[in-house]
Amino acid sequence: MVAKSAPTGRPDRVVVVPVANMFSAPNENSDVASQAIIGSNVVTLDVRRDWVRVRTDDRYVGWMSRNVLRDREKSGPYGTSGPVVRTEALFANVYQEPAVRVHKPVLTVPFESRLEVATGREERKVGWLRVRLPDQRAAWIRSGDGNRNPTPLTIPQSIELAKRFLGLPYLWGGRSSYGYDCSGFTQMLVRSRGITMPRDTRLQAEWEGAEEVDRKHVVPGDLLFFGPSPEQINHTALYIGEGEIIHSTAQNRPGVQIGRLNDPSRRRTLIACKRVT
Repeated sequence: MVAKSAPTGRPDRVVVVPVANMFSAPNENSDVASQAIIGSNVVTLDVRRDWVRVRTDDRYVGWMSRNVLRDREKSGPYGTSGPVVRTEALFANVYQEPAVRVHKPVLTVPFESRLEVATGREERKVGWLRVRLPDQRAAWIRSGDGNRNPTPLTIPQSIELAKRFLGLPYLWGGRSSYGYDCSGFTQMLVRSRGITMPRDTRLQAEWEGAEEVDRKHVVPGDLLFFGPSPEQINHTALYIGEGEIIHSTAQNRPGVQIGRLNDPSRRRTLIACKRVT
């Protein structure tokens, strides 16, 4: 669900768990519409007892349990007033001290998690970064698991990034390295290039930030959209060249995998090819 008339507002809550589900209604029996990862700032739109209706930075709207959020109204959005590290590992362990053998990790956070870096001489240890988690706990991550100065990737670099996820499970509503759905995966790959794209497959296909190209002229980095008809687009993938696509799919062996664009089922259901501009 995308906010169409949600009020503009400053982010006032932050996700404090590795991955938080966003439900279509304020109960866990409703379907998972999307997810947000730790350190994500959200805007509160409504509150119903133990549930909060929120809007994420890509304007997606859903319901989250209050237990996965922390109020930031007084202190301001998390990770915006000082140095931040973004995790580059598919999964990064977070420890209570700079040692991997003393205690078990306090958290395992997914790829792209943004964590505040603690500053000061006492916060330094070779090979480690001290961070302040969104729930205000102090913790440590290995410096090799994060990047303090991430830069947008080129298309070839984003394709190499995509291949790092091969074999990860498909997850409906998934938007993290714990599991992606098809549009969550392509959204992440486009985001790696410094571009924010809508969340849903249909909205990605209609997005003004991409121009349509003829299927005969697709090049690596183009987005491909599939479905029974233009009105029923239900799948997306990234073209990586040499007739191959990479996507997170629920078919066959569900997960991130490489397929052939000329496979009969794909060739028959290809609706549109888009190039991000």
